[in-house]
Amino acid sequence: MPVVEEYARVHVLTDADAPGDEDGSTVPVVLRYDPGGDPRSVLVGLPGRGPGARVREFVFARELLERGLRGPAGTGEVRVWPCGRVRTVVEFHSAQGCSVVQFDAQVLMRFVRKTYAVAAEPVAR
Repeated sequence: MPVVEEYARVHVLTDADAPGDEDGSTVPVVLRYDPGGDPRSVLVGLPGRGPGARVREFVFARELLERGLRGPAGTGEVRVWPCGRVRTVVEFHSAQGCSVVQFDAQVLMRFVRKTYAVAAEPVAR
């Protein structure tokens, strides 16, 4: 089964460990779904701060992302909720702090749809 990767630009609203967004610019993130690994999970990779900083990866339930597009979802390390009609906020908690990231909701909806389309493809024998 093919891996789904979607690249997006997001606004980092607050973050203890990622590039600043004080000037209103966006930062790149990667959304990844690997049905060959855990078919119920998605990965979001956030850039770290400073030169040579590693990407921070958060793995969580695809269902959480899907539910968060319609209403507040999550109580642990990842929380998702709609912000108006065109944005979705994802809040990531880790030992390094809290990152609050604002996505274009259409990007997340497109990504979720692609993950279900890939998961529904028949397996070649």
